[in-house]
Amino acid sequence: MKFKVIGAGLAGVEAAWQIANAGYDVSLYEMKPIKRSPAHKTDLFAELVCSNSLKASRLESAAGLLKEEMLRLGSLTVAVARECSVPAGGALAVDRDIFAKTVTDRIKSHPKIQVINQIVSRIEFDDDTVTIIATGPLTDDALAENLKKLTGGDYLSFYDAAAPIVTADSIDMTKAFFASRYERGGEDDYINCPFNKAEYENFIDELVKAEGAVTHEFDVYEGCMPIEKLAKRGFDAPRFGPMKPVGLIDPNTNHRPWACVQLRRENSNGTIFNLVGFQTNLKFGEQKRVFSMIPGLENAEFVRYGVMHRNTFIDSPRLLNPDFSLRKNNNIFFAGQITGVEGYMESAGSGILAGINAVRFAQKKTPFVLKEDTMLGALSSYICDESVKSFQPMGANFGVLPPIEPKIKDKKERYFALSDRALKSLEISMENM
Repeated sequence: MKFKVIGAGLAGVEAAWQIANAGYDVSLYEMKPIKRSPAHKTDLFAELVCSNSLKASRLESAAGLLKEEMLRLGSLTVAVARECSVPAGGALAVDRDIFAKTVTDRIKSHPKIQVINQIVSRIEFDDDTVTIIATGPLTDDALAENLKKLTGGDYLSFYDAAAPIVTADSIDMTKAFFASRYERGGEDDYINCPFNKAEYENFIDELVKAEGAVTHEFDVYEGCMPIEKLAKRGFDAPRFGPMKPVGLIDPNTNHRPWACVQLRRENSNGTIFNLVGFQTNLKFGEQKRVFSMIPGLENAEFVRYGVMHRNTFIDSPRLLNPDFSLRKNNNIFFAGQITGVEGYMESAGSGILAGINAVRFAQKKTPFVLKEDTMLGALSSYICDESVKSFQPMGANFGVLPPIEPKIKDKKERYFALSDRALKSLEISMENM
C-alpha cells in the first residue's frame, strides 16, 4: 500500500510523520516553492501566518490539554514548538521562522518521507494508495474545484484575518508597560498600551469609520473577527474583547486602564511584536493612521500590516467519518483546517489522527477513534456529527467535552478534572490500539 499526503502545513507534516514513524514510506506533496498562497511568505513547511501563538500551555486550559494529548500521540509540531518557544505568559508562542525551519528540516531528513514539490490539481483514485488531503484553508483553486467534484458537496467560505506587527524599539515605553494579565507567567511577556476613556472613544470612532481593503460582504470565523468589524457590533465590544483591561494595572496611574491593547513578542529576540486580537481588513494607510492612535504606538514602525485571505473548508458532517476518512472513499482522508477544525494545533492534531488511521486502514485494523471526553475526540466527533446543520469551524474548548458529574462549581477545579479525565481516557485508548 502506498501513502500520499498532499500539503506540508501543520496537518500534513503531522500526518506524514505518523505514517513514516509507523515504518511506511510516504510521499509528501507541497506546491511551494513553485507557487505560494496569498498568505504565505516563505517556502518552509508548517508556516504560521496569522499569529505566532499556539495558545495556552496550562493543563487546566482547553488549548493546553489539546497539546498534551498531541504530545502523547507523538506530535512533531508540539515538540518543536517547545524547543523554539518565546516568552508569552501562560501561552506557548514560538519564533515562527525557527519553528517552520526546524519542522522542515526534520521532515526532509526523515528517511521514510519523500518530499515532492508539485502543484496537485486533482486527486487520482487508486485502490493501492491511501491519500491524505491536508491542503489547508488556502487550497489552490484547481484542486478546490476537483475536491468539490470528489466530495459532491459545496464548499463553505469565509475570510481569515491576520494582525499587524510593529518593531519593539518604535514603541513609546513611557506610555506602554510590560505585564501579563493577573501577573501570569512573569512580568515581561506582553507590552500593554493603556487607554483612558477619552482616548478609547476617539480610537473607536476612527476605527469604525476607517476604509476597508475588501468592499464585498463576507462571513468570518468569530475567533478571527477583524477588530473594526467587532467595533461596529457595539462601541464597547472591543473593550470587552481583545482590548479588555482586566487583570492589568497601569504603573503610571496605579489604576486599571479603561481599555488596553496587548502586544505579544513575535520572535525569540523580542524585536518585533504583534497586536493581539487586532486581525484587520483595513487598508494599509488606514491601519497606519488609526493604529497610531493607540497610546505608545504613535510612532510605531509597522513591519507587516494586517491582511485578509480566503479560507475554505468542506461540509465535514456530511462527508467524513470520525477517523477523518471520506465516507464514500475510505482510502481518502482529510486533515487540517479544510475539515473545519479551527486553529494551528487543532489542525495539527487532526493530522496526527488522520496519519494514524491511514496506517490502520492499510493494515486492515479498526479505526483509532478517541472518546469524546478527550479534546481530540470531541473535535473529531463534532466535525462528523450529522446533526450539525449550520457547520462552522470549531477550536479546542471545554464546552465540547461531556460535563463532569456531579458538577464542580469552581471553574479551575472543573477544568483540572476535565483534563485529568481526558488524559486517563487517552491512555486507555492508546493501550488498546
